[in-house]
Amino acid sequence: MDLPDIVVTEDDYRDLCALMETAPAAAQHAVDRLDAEIARAHIVPSHSVADDVVTMGSRVIVEELSTDTRRVVTLVYPEDADADRGLISVLSPLGSALIGLRETQIIEWAVPGRPRSRYRVAAVLSQPARRNAG
Repeated sequence: MDLPDIVVTEDDYRDLCALMETAPAAAQHAVDRLDAEIARAHIVPSHSVADDVVTMGSRVIVEELSTDTRRVVTLVYPEDADADRGLISVLSPLGSALIGLRETQIIEWAVPGRPRSRYRVAAVLSQPARRNAG
């Protein structure tokens, strides 16, 4: 599957680069995965990012295509992650795959011990990047 085009705000790019530089060695695989994602991103000013783009802090509906299962998640930094509350770390496989996607785009990712799955961003319910741009 070809990787979809993604968009990352300048603010998120700066903060994610800082996160990757300070992440513990145990998180190196997750950092490498995130680095690969943002390395291919189009970087845009926060005030000009479209409302349908997943940015840090975005609340989105993600649909697993093979099961039609939908869940609402919020993309957060690792220290704020709480899977039971739907707060997904950007360093998790799903989190790093979601950053920069737009509504309707499809991604593939795998959880250890499970086959690869395809997910679609069904909706971006809220996206704070434009609101917080100054």
